[in-house]
Amino acid sequence: MLGFYNYTVILTYLGLVSSVMGIFLTFNGQTEISVLCLMFSGFCDMFDGRVARTMERTKQQKEFGIQIDSLADLVCFGVLPAVIGYSIGLRKWYQVLIPIVFVLAALIRLAYFNVMEEERQKTSNGARKVYEGLPVTSIALIVPFIYILKNPVYKIGIEFHVFYGAVLFLVAVLYISKIKIKKPGIKAMLVFLAIGVAELAWLKMAGV
Repeated sequence: MLGFYNYTVILTYLGLVSSVMGIFLTFNGQTEISVLCLMFSGFCDMFDGRVARTMERTKQQKEFGIQIDSLADLVCFGVLPAVIGYSIGLRKWYQVLIPIVFVLAALIRLAYFNVMEEERQKTSNGARKVYEGLPVTSIALIVPFIYILKNPVYKIGIEFHVFYGAVLFLVAVLYISKIKIKKPGIKAMLVFLAIGVAELAWLKMAGV
């Protein structure tokens, strides 16, 4: 069979499966569960790189890992959040433009990252220390947080789908911006994990 099959790609595949299931669930009106699928995909992506580095891989295996990671990220952190936006009310022709722009920005950012990463690896064997533009995986923490505000008890002043669309557009801009963001270490990743757990508990209490 085509491809490379070892434990280093399992988390990437699990994250993709979770987000595809999230898309299906969204189409069935189970948006709150699709948000959980997005969070699980974010968890998988957080650690897939560290798992991959525990194995001595060939050049082809490393490049394959980079490609499937970005392809999976486009579905997980580009398409799924956009589908969630459509499901909660971004359906007028001018509103649909926001999820479209969001997916396009994620695509551009991921393609650009791949090109620059390939160039970087020609001159450096170390791990990347700084990201250019907001990493697409950040949406896995952003969406659950703003989705909590869907509960009527949190009065945000505007219709929720409009608020969601505004956040989606802002994140799209940050995806392709020139801002520099330090790559998180293990301590920061544990903090992100704790935030995710807190969001999960908050979602349950908020009853959205």
